Amino acid sequence: MLVVDDEPTVRELLCAALRHAGFTVAAAGTGREALSGARAARPDLVLLDVMLPDMDGFEVIRRLRERCGPGAADRAGHLPVVFLTARDATHDKIEGLVLGGDDYVTKPFDLRELIARIHAVLRRTSGDPSALLCAGDLELDPEGNQVTRAGEPLRLSPTEFRLLHHLMANAGRTVSKAQILERVWNYDFSGDTGIVDTYISYLRRKIDNGGPKLIHTVHGIGYVLRAPRA
Repeated sequence: MLVVDDEPTVRELLCAALRHAGFTVAAAGTGREALSGARAARPDLVLLDVMLPDMDGFEVIRRLRERCGPGAADRAGHLPVVFLTARDATHDKIEGLVLGGDDYVTKPFDLRELIARIHAVLRRTSGDPSALLCAGDLELDPEGNQVTRAGEPLRLSPTEFRLLHHLMANAGRTVSKAQILERVWNYDFSGDTGIVDTYISYLRRKIDNGGPKLIHTVHGIGYVLRAPRA
């Protein structure tokens, strides 16, 4: 794991906690060090501060996506990035997610929660793409191309299936409309996000019809699929 933070005290605390949790850790204090460290260390995940002295974390993730690609992470060329920052404004969170961040944690933070979020991101990004996905009584079988809820089969179009697969692979995590466009439709960020809203409504009619609501709107950002609480 690569920890990027310009505050030495915070950086040392994070490195010590992550090593204690079983991770091998490299550290960087600037954006340039982060980029060279990602290439040299080939990390499984980057924990990235937004406010750095030479370039902000948003510029770092742009360059990471361009320069590192498959060479830094073998999981479909996606290097997981978790933002860890004091910038808690909604527009900052949206920008971080739109740029491809896998999670956005604000300071001050709880170390146990942070480590749990890191494990969750690693599970999502390194998991078996053919594994059965479950959320409550909703099940999706990628290999069999089948979806059931409460044991009853659901008929989905290919696009609905891809959209549901993306939501379930990120269950419990908010995904932005721009991320959905890129992953489901392969559009760049200039695409029309209205198509996402349309297909979410299609899915809701089939998924949330008669059972506890699973697909939730996160206003100003996107959507999250959550299993109902017991």
